Amino acid sequence: MATESVLHPSFIVPVGHIEPVPRRIRGMVAGRVVFDTRRALYVWEWQAYPQFSIPVEDLVDGTLRDDGHMEHLGAGPAHRHTLQVGSEVREGAAWVWGEGAPGALHDTVRFEWEALDFWLEEDEPVFAHPRSPYSRVDALRSNSTVRVELDGVVLARADACVKLFETGLPTRYYLDATAIDWTRLRHSETVTRCPYKGTTSGYWSFDSDRASHQDIAWTYEFPTAHVHRIAGLTAFYNEHVDLYVDGSLLPKPGNPGATQAD
Repeated sequence: MATESVLHPSFIVPVGHIEPVPRRIRGMVAGRVVFDTRRALYVWEWQAYPQFSIPVEDLVDGTLRDDGHMEHLGAGPAHRHTLQVGSEVREGAAWVWGEGAPGALHDTVRFEWEALDFWLEEDEPVFAHPRSPYSRVDALRSNSTVRVELDGVVLARADACVKLFETGLPTRYYLDATAIDWTRLRHSETVTRCPYKGTTSGYWSFDSDRASHQDIAWTYEFPTAHVHRIAGLTAFYNEHVDLYVDGSLLPKPGNPGATQAD
């Protein structure tokens, strides 16, 4: 059986890659539109996913103030700016690309995602970060059996599952609620957002006789439409449990990706 580490495709986009965004992109602060553009660029500062870079000319409201600080952000040098929108001040909210950055990025600004209150692609909200045009996320029903153990305790046992395949991440195995021993798990207040799958509705942790294991499983009650098959199902981090698929123990991959939950 091939190992999990070679079963999922890796990211293919190099750091510094730039592509046009064929969508209207808007950002909002305190109910006001900061920018509205059909000329945004994808820029990869790291391989996992891109950021949006916005033409300075397409700022609608707000002003940028140079903080006098420069950093290299993967694609090139950029100068940190503070954003002011009415009475709202967001320190270090934006990076204006400087001398030495690729020419396509000149006169554009990359905003820190959390510095804005709301992002829109066309008329739909985007969570956590832009969706990569080179990534796929597919949820497929499977009759593979799955058993989840941790510290010698069986936490779940399923005769079928939904496998979620996401570029750059290990396959995730989503299980029906009846397959899980909920008496062993405790609910967590953790909430994470994914631009491909939506917002989690629950995380669960496990306390064994040996150790406390925080946030090892999660559920999407209302995922995005294209992964509707995982609605109400629960997945465990391959990284943190002993996961048996069709009777074989999968090797543990590296740490979860930047977009947990997966």
